[in-house]
Amino acid sequence: MTVFHFFNCAILTFGPHAVYYSATPLSEYDTLWTSIKAAVVYLCTALVKLVCLATFLNVSESESDNFDPYQELLKALFGFIEVAGLYFALTQLTHRNISQNHKFQAVGLGWAFADSVLHRLVPLWFGARGLEFTWDYIMQGLEANANLVFSISLAALGSLMWLRKNKPKTLIPIIYACAGTVATMPTITSYLRRGLGWHLPKVVGFELFSSLIIAFISWQLFVACQRPSN
Repeated sequence: MTVFHFFNCAILTFGPHAVYYSATPLSEYDTLWTSIKAAVVYLCTALVKLVCLATFLNVSESESDNFDPYQELLKALFGFIEVAGLYFALTQLTHRNISQNHKFQAVGLGWAFADSVLHRLVPLWFGARGLEFTWDYIMQGLEANANLVFSISLAALGSLMWLRKNKPKTLIPIIYACAGTVATMPTITSYLRRGLGWHLPKVVGFELFSSLIIAFISWQLFVACQRPSN
């Protein structure tokens, strides 16, 4: 039963990434190498971010469950290191002859998969195989699904910011506002969990709902920017 629970949680956590790759034109255009390179860039930026957090943050055990605005502000600022890494993955890496539409999806997919492996694989391996059943790892899988949507949405917004030259000026503030919201989502969820005392299912539900809203807005912005300007 414990192994069955582990495989169920693993499929819930990592399965949507494989389904997205197979069900979209990404598999037809062989963009796997682009996703792998984006995953490597994510791991490098995560290492830089970890070093910065370990250097500048000083959180004691008594403060670990409390919301500290100063600490969370630093975390949010260091979170933009990942945005810089995403910029590098979208603009500096060499890609095959794929369209901008497929490029940001491949980068976002690799980004999200690397995040899930880095933050969820080890806890899943040691926790989901325990003798006592817990919903925490199912919530973790649902959280990984929300992060997949956030990552692809942020890659789409980054593609509009850095690669799309001819875009309506009226949409530029909305694009940057949405990108900033996605980039600071860890701080937002930390405030909900520690500041307002939300339980994990409620926080995950908020993440799933907000990821769908951001994805819809990002899609509408991408479609609007692809229309020929008058």
